[in-house]
Amino acid sequence: MTATTQAPPTVPGSTAHTDGAWAPIQTRSERPRSYDPADFERPTGREVNWKHSPVDRLAPLFDDVEGVAGAVSVAVSAADAVQTATLAVGTAPRGDVFVPEDLPAAIAWRHEAGAHLLRIPAEVELEEPVYVDVNGHGGLAHTHLVLEAMPNARGTIVLRHTGSVRLAQNVEIIVRDGAHLTVISSQRWDDDAVHAASHQARVDRDATLRHFVISFGGGVVRINPSVELAGAGSQAHLYGLSYSDSGQHLESQVYLFHKGRDTRGDVLYKGALQGAGARSVWIGDVLIGPDAVGTDSYEANRNLVLTDGARAESIPNLEIETGDIRGAGHASATGRFDDEQLFYLQSRGISEDEARRLVVVGFLSDIVQRIGIPALEAELHSAIESELNAIEAEPQEGAAP
Repeated sequence: MTATTQAPPTVPGSTAHTDGAWAPIQTRSERPRSYDPADFERPTGREVNWKHSPVDRLAPLFDDVEGVAGAVSVAVSAADAVQTATLAVGTAPRGDVFVPEDLPAAIAWRHEAGAHLLRIPAEVELEEPVYVDVNGHGGLAHTHLVLEAMPNARGTIVLRHTGSVRLAQNVEIIVRDGAHLTVISSQRWDDDAVHAASHQARVDRDATLRHFVISFGGGVVRINPSVELAGAGSQAHLYGLSYSDSGQHLESQVYLFHKGRDTRGDVLYKGALQGAGARSVWIGDVLIGPDAVGTDSYEANRNLVLTDGARAESIPNLEIETGDIRGAGHASATGRFDDEQLFYLQSRGISEDEARRLVVVGFLSDIVQRIGIPALEAELHSAIESELNAIEAEPQEGAAP
């Protein structure tokens, strides 16, 4: 009698192991991608890319249904040189870079019939930023934006999110040869907003992308940037700033793929948390591919916990597939106030409350000052001050990050 061996059932988000079992897909580059929502299982919170997210609060974005008409509006303020268009599915450059890697992104791809294209023409240098105002008016919505900088173009595009909405958003970023593009995504949503966004970018030869994720408002905000340094000499500078209040969940899962030769990556995310149930999640994945010789890459995450009941999760990952690099590293730290800093400031006649304020402002200003837009920097400094004024409990002592 011949025994038969039955293969174990397929496990979503897993890969077959040599012993016949199934193991979770841990490497970001190996995660499945598809334009079809049916190819993704509905998240349960056990999957590697969802286990740190509040899937119950994100659940409306998992339904493959049309959005509510008028739930969100998109307004563009740009110089005449900036080209705009509406792109149907299958119309380039929509899809040149973007392939959904989770269910909300695939649903947004399907249900956003006309993606907004913003293109900075070749050799054009914009003197003023382009502003894209995404305003929520309640209900479920899907959007897709395509941001393209043609060869040797230079400019800044600012995405400003306000209002209330349940939004699944795709942002596709293409930085052509020699271009320099800055993209700033600012989240100042109302407290009940739910926002899941997938940003996917490709940076070509000798081009540079500066990408900022600034999250202050919203109930749940999950912004996941994915950047491929495809061309030789390309660079990416990825920065993030978050301030999580009671009941807020602010999350970013960052993926930086060094594909071309002599590429450079710099990732720095900073966050502050205060209040019961305040939570932040940062996951940083850097992959240095087998052809990415001469790579120089570093990623870091720093979190400052201001009160009891707040929680920050920070997970840096680094994968290197070539030994011929200039350098690579990662770091993560989460902590409370530094007693020595407070003592120093108080010894100079500064009150304890003011000393704490100065420490927090100094900690977060490192990111703000990199933006390079005075009006936006002033707005963010004001937002930080407002958050500090809302602290209801005294922060506890502990080690600094």
